[in-house]
Amino acid sequence: MGTGRNHQGPVHRGSRRPGQVHARHPAQSSRIPNRENLRCLGPRSLLDPGTDPAALRTLEWITRRENLVVCGPSGTGKTFFLEALGQQAVEAGMRVAWFRLEDLGALIRAHRTDDSVTRAVARILRAELVVIDDIGLLPVATDAAEGLYRVVDAAYEKRSVAISSNLHPAGFDELMPKTLATATVDRLLHHAHVCQTSGDSIRLTQALAGKGVTQLN
Repeated sequence: MGTGRNHQGPVHRGSRRPGQVHARHPAQSSRIPNRENLRCLGPRSLLDPGTDPAALRTLEWITRRENLVVCGPSGTGKTFFLEALGQQAVEAGMRVAWFRLEDLGALIRAHRTDDSVTRAVARILRAELVVIDDIGLLPVATDAAEGLYRVVDAAYEKRSVAISSNLHPAGFDELMPKTLATATVDRLLHHAHVCQTSGDSIRLTQALAGKGVTQLN
Protein backbone atom coordinates (compact mmCIF):
# COMPACT_ATOMS: atom_id res chain seq x y z
CA MET A 1 0.00 0.00 0.00
CA GLY A 2 1.58 3.27 -1.06
CA THR A 3 1.97 6.27 1.17
CA GLY A 4 1.56 9.88 0.27
CA ARG A 5 2.17 13.24 1.90
CA ASN A 6 1.56 13.78 5.58
CA HIS A 7 -2.06 14.32 6.48
CA GLN A 8 -3.20 15.22 9.96
CA GLY A 9 -6.79 16.21 9.19
CA PRO A 10 -10.00 14.19 9.37
CA VAL A 11 -10.97 11.33 7.14
CA HIS A 12 -12.35 12.87 3.94
CA ARG A 13 -15.21 11.76 1.75
CA GLY A 14 -14.04 9.73 -1.19
CA SER A 15 -16.25 11.79 -3.50
CA ARG A 16 -13.80 14.66 -3.02
CA ARG A 17 -11.06 12.66 -4.70
CA PRO A 18 -12.15 9.22 -5.95
CA GLY A 19 -9.89 6.44 -4.80
CA GLN A 20 -8.17 8.52 -2.12
CA VAL A 21 -8.70 7.61 1.51
CA HIS A 22 -7.05 9.27 4.46
CA ALA A 23 -6.38 6.95 7.38
CA ARG A 24 -5.64 8.68 10.65
CA HIS A 25 -2.10 7.47 11.21
CA PRO A 26 1.03 9.52 11.98
CA ALA A 27 2.73 10.78 8.84
CA GLN A 28 0.69 8.62 6.49
CA SER A 29 -2.15 8.92 4.06
CA SER A 30 -3.34 5.75 2.39
CA ARG A 31 -4.67 5.04 -1.06
CA ILE A 32 -6.77 2.16 -2.25
CA PRO A 33 -4.94 0.99 -5.39
CA ASN A 34 -7.38 1.51 -8.22
CA ARG A 35 -6.33 -1.73 -9.90
CA GLU A 36 -9.80 -3.14 -10.37
CA ASN A 37 -13.43 -2.38 -9.94
CA LEU A 38 -16.37 -4.59 -9.13
CA ARG A 39 -17.76 -4.54 -12.64
CA CYS A 40 -14.70 -6.54 -13.71
CA LEU A 41 -14.09 -8.53 -10.56
CA GLY A 42 -15.77 -11.92 -10.65
CA PRO A 43 -16.51 -14.29 -7.75
CA ARG A 44 -13.89 -16.75 -9.02
CA SER A 45 -12.45 -17.66 -5.64
CA LEU A 46 -15.04 -16.59 -3.08
CA LEU A 47 -16.79 -19.56 -1.58
CA ASP A 48 -19.46 -19.27 1.08
CA PRO A 49 -22.99 -20.58 0.66
CA GLY A 50 -24.36 -17.88 2.94
CA THR A 51 -22.64 -14.87 1.37
CA ASP A 52 -23.08 -13.92 -2.28
CA PRO A 53 -20.31 -11.57 -3.48
CA ALA A 54 -22.91 -9.81 -5.64
CA ALA A 55 -24.86 -8.97 -2.48
CA LEU A 56 -21.74 -7.44 -0.94
CA ARG A 57 -21.44 -5.17 -3.97
CA THR A 58 -24.70 -3.43 -3.04
CA LEU A 59 -22.89 -2.04 0.05
CA GLU A 60 -26.07 -2.48 2.06
CA TRP A 61 -24.03 -4.25 4.74
CA ILE A 62 -22.14 -1.00 5.31
CA THR A 63 -25.33 0.98 5.77
CA ARG A 64 -26.45 -1.68 8.27
CA ARG A 65 -23.09 -1.34 10.10
CA GLU A 66 -22.25 -5.00 9.55
CA ASN A 67 -18.74 -6.38 9.21
CA LEU A 68 -16.97 -8.41 6.54
CA VAL A 69 -14.29 -11.06 7.00
CA VAL A 70 -12.47 -12.43 3.95
CA CYS A 71 -10.14 -15.28 4.88
CA GLY A 72 -8.17 -17.84 2.94
CA PRO A 73 -4.74 -18.82 1.60
CA SER A 74 -2.20 -16.24 0.47
CA GLY A 75 -2.58 -15.01 -3.09
CA THR A 76 -6.24 -15.98 -3.56
CA GLY A 77 -7.67 -12.48 -3.98
CA LYS A 78 -8.58 -11.32 -0.46
CA THR A 79 -6.97 -7.89 -0.62
CA PHE A 80 -7.98 -7.53 -4.27
CA PHE A 81 -11.63 -8.02 -3.37
CA LEU A 82 -11.50 -5.58 -0.45
CA GLU A 83 -9.78 -3.00 -2.65
CA ALA A 84 -12.61 -3.26 -5.14
CA LEU A 85 -15.28 -2.99 -2.45
CA GLY A 86 -13.47 -0.04 -0.87
CA GLN A 87 -13.20 1.69 -4.23
CA GLN A 88 -16.90 1.21 -4.85
CA ALA A 89 -17.69 2.62 -1.40
CA VAL A 90 -15.53 5.67 -2.11
CA GLU A 91 -17.28 6.20 -5.45
CA ALA A 92 -20.62 5.96 -3.62
CA GLY A 93 -19.56 8.90 -1.44
CA MET A 94 -18.65 6.90 1.65
CA ARG A 95 -15.53 7.47 3.70
CA VAL A 96 -13.09 4.58 3.89
CA ALA A 97 -10.02 4.15 6.10
CA TRP A 98 -7.46 1.50 5.17
CA PHE A 99 -4.91 0.05 7.59
CA ARG A 100 -2.46 -2.76 7.86
CA LEU A 101 -2.26 -4.34 11.29
CA GLU A 102 1.18 -2.87 11.92
CA ASP A 103 -0.25 0.60 11.19
CA LEU A 104 -2.63 0.16 14.12
CA GLY A 105 0.27 -0.87 16.34
CA ALA A 106 2.18 2.27 15.35
CA LEU A 107 -0.89 4.39 16.04
CA ILE A 108 -1.25 2.94 19.54
CA ARG A 109 2.42 3.61 20.32
CA ALA A 110 2.28 7.15 18.96
CA HIS A 111 -0.81 8.14 20.93
CA ARG A 112 -0.14 6.30 24.17
CA THR A 113 2.45 8.85 25.26
CA ASP A 114 -0.14 11.63 25.61
CA ASP A 115 -3.10 9.36 26.39
CA SER A 116 -4.90 10.27 23.16
CA VAL A 117 -5.57 6.75 21.85
CA THR A 118 -9.33 7.05 22.33
CA ARG A 119 -9.44 10.30 20.34
CA ALA A 120 -7.30 8.77 17.58
CA VAL A 121 -9.66 5.79 17.27
CA ALA A 122 -12.65 8.14 17.22
CA ARG A 123 -11.11 9.96 14.25
CA ILE A 124 -10.70 6.67 12.40
CA LEU A 125 -14.39 5.99 12.93
CA ARG A 126 -15.39 9.09 11.02
CA ALA A 127 -15.15 6.66 8.12
CA GLU A 128 -18.18 4.49 7.37
CA LEU A 129 -15.88 1.58 6.51
CA VAL A 130 -12.60 0.67 8.19
CA VAL A 131 -10.52 -1.93 6.34
CA ILE A 132 -7.76 -3.85 8.14
CA ASP A 133 -5.74 -5.84 5.66
CA ASP A 134 -3.48 -8.90 5.75
CA ILE A 135 -3.86 -10.42 9.20
CA GLY A 136 -2.40 -13.83 9.93
CA LEU A 137 0.91 -13.92 8.13
CA LEU A 138 2.95 -13.11 11.24
CA PRO A 139 2.43 -13.18 14.99
CA VAL A 140 0.67 -10.02 16.13
CA ALA A 141 2.59 -7.63 18.40
CA THR A 142 0.82 -6.55 21.58
CA ASP A 143 0.38 -2.95 20.37
CA ALA A 144 -1.16 -4.14 17.10
CA ALA A 145 -3.49 -6.54 18.93
CA GLU A 146 -4.59 -3.70 21.17
CA GLY A 147 -5.15 -1.46 18.16
CA LEU A 148 -7.26 -4.09 16.43
CA TYR A 149 -9.35 -4.59 19.55
CA ARG A 150 -9.84 -0.87 20.12
CA VAL A 151 -11.02 -0.27 16.56
CA VAL A 152 -13.34 -3.28 16.49
CA ASP A 153 -14.74 -2.45 19.93
CA ALA A 154 -15.34 1.22 19.12
CA ALA A 155 -16.90 0.33 15.76
CA TYR A 156 -19.22 -2.34 17.21
CA GLU A 157 -22.75 -1.65 15.89
CA LYS A 158 -21.66 1.88 14.87
CA ARG A 159 -19.40 1.38 11.84
CA SER A 160 -18.44 -1.43 9.47
CA VAL A 161 -15.08 -3.17 9.72
CA ALA A 162 -13.72 -5.35 6.92
CA ILE A 163 -10.67 -7.54 7.38
CA SER A 164 -8.64 -9.89 5.25
CA SER A 165 -6.82 -12.74 6.96
CA ASN A 166 -4.97 -15.91 6.13
CA LEU A 167 -6.55 -17.38 9.25
CA HIS A 168 -10.22 -17.58 10.23
CA PRO A 169 -10.84 -15.23 13.19
CA ALA A 170 -11.63 -18.26 15.34
CA GLY A 171 -7.89 -18.93 15.26
CA PHE A 172 -6.74 -15.43 16.21
CA ASP A 173 -5.72 -16.67 19.64
CA GLU A 174 -2.83 -18.37 17.85
CA LEU A 175 -1.55 -14.93 16.81
CA MET A 176 -2.28 -12.65 19.75
CA PRO A 177 -2.98 -12.79 23.50
CA LYS A 178 -6.00 -15.00 24.09
CA THR A 179 -7.97 -12.43 26.12
CA LEU A 180 -7.64 -9.77 23.44
CA ALA A 181 -8.33 -12.28 20.67
CA THR A 182 -11.51 -13.53 22.34
CA ALA A 183 -12.87 -10.03 22.96
CA THR A 184 -12.01 -8.88 19.43
CA VAL A 185 -13.51 -11.88 17.65
CA ASP A 186 -16.65 -11.77 19.77
CA ARG A 187 -17.41 -8.24 18.59
CA LEU A 188 -16.13 -8.70 15.05
CA LEU A 189 -18.14 -11.81 14.18
CA HIS A 190 -21.43 -10.93 15.90
CA HIS A 191 -22.69 -9.02 12.83
CA ALA A 192 -20.27 -10.29 10.19
CA HIS A 193 -20.41 -11.80 6.73
CA VAL A 194 -17.62 -14.37 6.40
CA CYS A 195 -16.21 -15.25 2.97
CA GLN A 196 -13.66 -17.98 2.34
CA THR A 197 -11.29 -17.80 -0.61
CA SER A 198 -9.81 -20.90 -2.18
CA GLY A 199 -7.73 -22.11 -5.08
CA ASP A 200 -4.13 -21.57 -6.08
CA SER A 201 -2.26 -18.32 -5.59
CA ILE A 202 -3.01 -15.95 -8.46
CA ARG A 203 0.56 -14.67 -8.33
CA LEU A 204 2.08 -18.16 -8.39
CA THR A 205 -0.22 -19.24 -11.23
CA GLN A 206 0.87 -16.27 -13.30
CA ALA A 207 4.52 -16.88 -12.47
CA LEU A 208 4.36 -20.53 -13.52
CA ALA A 209 2.67 -19.49 -16.76
CA GLY A 210 5.48 -17.04 -17.48
CA LYS A 211 3.20 -14.03 -17.05
CA GLY A 212 4.95 -12.56 -14.01
CA VAL A 213 7.70 -10.89 -16.04
CA THR A 214 8.33 -9.43 -19.45
CA GLN A 215 10.28 -11.99 -21.43
CA LEU A 216 13.89 -11.08 -22.18
CA ASN A 217 15.00 -10.92 -25.79
